[in-house]
Amino acid sequence: MEIKPIDPANRAFFAGVVSGIDLTRPLSAQEVEAVHAGMDRFGVLVFHDQKIDDEQQLVFSKSLGPLEQATGDIAAPQDRRMSMELNDISNLDKNNQVLARDDRRRLFGLGNMLWHSDSSFKDVPAKYSLLSARQIPDADGNTEFADMRAAYDALDDKTKAEVGDMICSHSQIFSRGILGFTDFTDDERVKWAPVRQRLVRKHPRSGRLSLYLSSHAGGIEGWPVPEARAFLRDLNEHATQRKFVYAHQWKPADLVMWDNRVTMHRARRYDHTQVRDMRRTTLTNEVSSLEQAP
Repeated sequence: MEIKPIDPANRAFFAGVVSGIDLTRPLSAQEVEAVHAGMDRFGVLVFHDQKIDDEQQLVFSKSLGPLEQATGDIAAPQDRRMSMELNDISNLDKNNQVLARDDRRRLFGLGNMLWHSDSSFKDVPAKYSLLSARQIPDADGNTEFADMRAAYDALDDKTKAEVGDMICSHSQIFSRGILGFTDFTDDERVKWAPVRQRLVRKHPRSGRLSLYLSSHAGGIEGWPVPEARAFLRDLNEHATQRKFVYAHQWKPADLVMWDNRVTMHRARRYDHTQVRDMRRTTLTNEVSSLEQAP
């Protein structure tokens, strides 16, 4: 197994491409540790030509740690295409037909086009996300990743001191509201009530500090809401400068994994009439971000 930086000239320590590993078979303990070490260094790992099925993706993911359940979408249980261990990142219904443009599930899913960190709207957020491309459109539909470690490092000392102890509130109600999606049931509003997350967190293995931002973040404790949202917008603009961003252009059978503790990501637009079928497994962080103070 070997990992090389995708952009050694500009981002030598962000986004690596992995070779010499076959994800269709169970990994050895040494391979598992090599993947963890690669994630600690790069934050994003790309595995090409991995023609895996759902079970193989689950075996690989579970070898890295415990999974969270796919409870972040609005699909009713009877409408799901797959088990609760898999996130259905597609534009398909349970009969594998492309969702209508105005389908409520599709409109909710457009929130993935905002910069975010997976499951930051949960008390215990996500650790790794692993996204497998099963069928992709003819063009477009890239996924972009921002290095939140580099973004933190680039802050001036005054801002670092200001944000060091900040606590933000995160909710999917807020992130979808940015796009004008407010069609939530009473149960969904209870389910996605705001949760508390640190704005700066420390990686438990590397020790590096990073900004923990997301479109789900809609407030800062102790701040008036308009001021908090203006400040968070400034931080997001800073963190998503092109010098901090890797854009992944998908190929069939790609698997991309990223560490939600040190990255943000977003999907880009594509022809919504074409099939985009992707499956995501998500490792739980096991502890709240509140327990990963600088």
